[in-house]
Amino acid sequence: MAGGRDERQPGAGPWYGIKWIVGGLGLLVVGFPLLAGGFGDVEAGRRKAEVCAPCHGADGNSTTPEVPSLAGQPPLYTYYQLLLFQQQQRVSAQMAPVVASLSRQDMQDLAAYYAVQTPAVPPPPRDPAKAEVGRRLVKAHYCDSCHAPGLVGQKHIPRLAGQHYAYLVTQLRAYKTQQRTDLDGTMTIVAQPLSNEEIEALAEYLASLPAGAGLPRPHTAR
Repeated sequence: MAGGRDERQPGAGPWYGIKWIVGGLGLLVVGFPLLAGGFGDVEAGRRKAEVCAPCHGADGNSTTPEVPSLAGQPPLYTYYQLLLFQQQQRVSAQMAPVVASLSRQDMQDLAAYYAVQTPAVPPPPRDPAKAEVGRRLVKAHYCDSCHAPGLVGQKHIPRLAGQHYAYLVTQLRAYKTQQRTDLDGTMTIVAQPLSNEEIEALAEYLASLPAGAGLPRPHTAR
């Protein structure tokens, strides 16, 4: 769903970030129902997520290191990523056929379903010393000011806590090389000064963080 091993961004270059931000304004418009507090149908999302289970897990907890876990992700984040894949602003051979026929309602339902799933308990860090370096980097770069305390994500910003190490490394490298960017380019800027060793340290720390229990289910499905 929200990632793939061969992911790349089309047309990366000096003007790419500007084009992406302009496109992002359009995404804000189509995402307005979620920004306004709308919530998809969790049960409908569960049924629609069956096609996603082989890669992302039946409950959104992927067991493949290169594929992200979606359990407990903010619904607006998942919704936006599906839009990006459908509009080919994120490109993945695995994701392309999955998102091609999704409606906006399908995306909202999937996002709602994954948001209420409980993230798996992460393993302890393989290298505690490296994880400590990552913890200091998180503090130095104020990562929790956007990704929320505990790095559990909020609004259109993803949960990093408990995400797969390999996936985190790949995405941070993609931001550094401008093969991926976000709505306002913040991650591209943040990643520029990071060395490969620092990227690995950040991933080591983030992958070991507990990710919470996911969002509470809405009282009524819409």
